[in-house]
Amino acid sequence: MNLERPVAPDPYQLLPRVGSFTVTSESVRDGAPMPATFALAGENRSPQLSWSGAPAGTKSYTVTCFDPDAPTPSGFWHWVAVNIPASVTTLAAGAGKEDGSGLPPGAIQCRNDYGTMGYGGAAPPKSDRPHRYYFVVHAVDVEKLGVDKKTTPAAVSFHLVGHTLARAIITPTFKA
Repeated sequence: MNLERPVAPDPYQLLPRVGSFTVTSESVRDGAPMPATFALAGENRSPQLSWSGAPAGTKSYTVTCFDPDAPTPSGFWHWVAVNIPASVTTLAAGAGKEDGSGLPPGAIQCRNDYGTMGYGGAAPPKSDRPHRYYFVVHAVDVEKLGVDKKTTPAAVSFHLVGHTLARAIITPTFKA
């Protein structure tokens, strides 16, 4: 099967402009290959993330992981965690456990595109080029985004458009 197709644009360049702040990771590096630990066929663990410099008025965070290079017209959502308290500025590796126990109190996860809760690791087709995984921390202007566990990732993103003050992005890659 030939999966050759154009590279998808940066999906966040398609949204209204907002401020930025910094996200770092002990687990992954921006633009560098992601260890198999964070792949579906590996340990299927979410990477460690820390952030700083969010703007005044931040009342919560939403963390997402999106693959715009998936061979679908809508990309692929690997993780959506919402209502992370503003006092939290780090998530440990493995925080995206399906049962939510790795998240701080009050935070919830929505179903990913695998149809499961929590983080679903990288799993590009074997014959495909390296995929980009956008781990994004959204600084949000409300404590509760007004979504629940049944809300789709696309609907969460729609809610975020009107409530995101700034974004911090780190984009590792992965090739099967």
